[in-house]
Amino acid sequence: MPSATPAARRNKVPSKTNAPGARVWLYLALLTLQYGAQPLLSKRFVGQDVIVTTLVLSCEVAKVICALILLAKEGRLKSLYNQWTLVGSLTASGLPAAIYALQNSLLQISYKNLDSLTFSILNQTKLFFTAVFTYLILGHKQSVKQVGALAMLIIAAVLLSVGESSGRGSSGTGTDQVLFHGIIPVMVASVLSGFASSLCQWASQVKKHTSYLMTIEMSVVGSLCLLASTYKSPDGEAIRKYGFFHGWTAWTLLPTISNAVGGILVGLVTAHAGGVRKGFVIVSALLVTAMLQFIFDGKPPSLYCLAALPLVISSIFIYQKYPYKKKED
Repeated sequence: MPSATPAARRNKVPSKTNAPGARVWLYLALLTLQYGAQPLLSKRFVGQDVIVTTLVLSCEVAKVICALILLAKEGRLKSLYNQWTLVGSLTASGLPAAIYALQNSLLQISYKNLDSLTFSILNQTKLFFTAVFTYLILGHKQSVKQVGALAMLIIAAVLLSVGESSGRGSSGTGTDQVLFHGIIPVMVASVLSGFASSLCQWASQVKKHTSYLMTIEMSVVGSLCLLASTYKSPDGEAIRKYGFFHGWTAWTLLPTISNAVGGILVGLVTAHAGGVRKGFVIVSALLVTAMLQFIFDGKPPSLYCLAALPLVISSIFIYQKYPYKKKED
């Protein structure tokens, strides 16, 4: 890549992002475990009658409560409250929250109009766009070997996604519909995902917007958008008819709280390790899910999963071992 622009050089954060410490590795490990265990927790403890919107809203409320408790424990709650401004909040968290909401809508449109294989392959390009926007916004360059590691990770992600979705058939839609309602939406969603992830990293590392505060702000914005959507959505009608906690049990709290903890960890990982390493976590979590399915459900990992395992391990090792080094003049 060409040399960074003056703005990117000014925005460049300290080198600690290139060499995560022990606490950051702990965040990465915990997030990998949480991502990997979440599908099994949801499958076991969320009934078919539970209204999806109530789960999401409850998770956002739980994230806000957890973040407030952590801020209070660190003694920063009052000072952050006094320093908080609406403009600063919208700049740091409002835009990424809106982008993620748009991204999720585009993914839903695309998923209905593409076969699983095409969708899975195109959706993994978000790892590439995250690296691109991290460079453009923050000036973070990748070494040649790191670029190779990212390519290996994308291949592993495709293998894992193909293995997971191999049972699904083709969507059988027309060519124009596949292009305009399938391929284009998922590609735009991948670009938006990389952009939003880099914006969150920029807000945390450059603007020094604490990850806990960003979690609170993004949860509030996301919840407001979701509440607005319930005015005419099927979930909104179901809530008004059956009640907010329809289908819930005490066990439903377990995946809800787990998801909330994962949201807190995502903020910490993005702030301290960067959006690119978060991509490694997401792919590694697929392997954790396969392992947990084998342990608890007796479902052996697919050949795709076994083929992806050495790629994931190698890509993580190479990416960490060979960071970009500025050439001496």
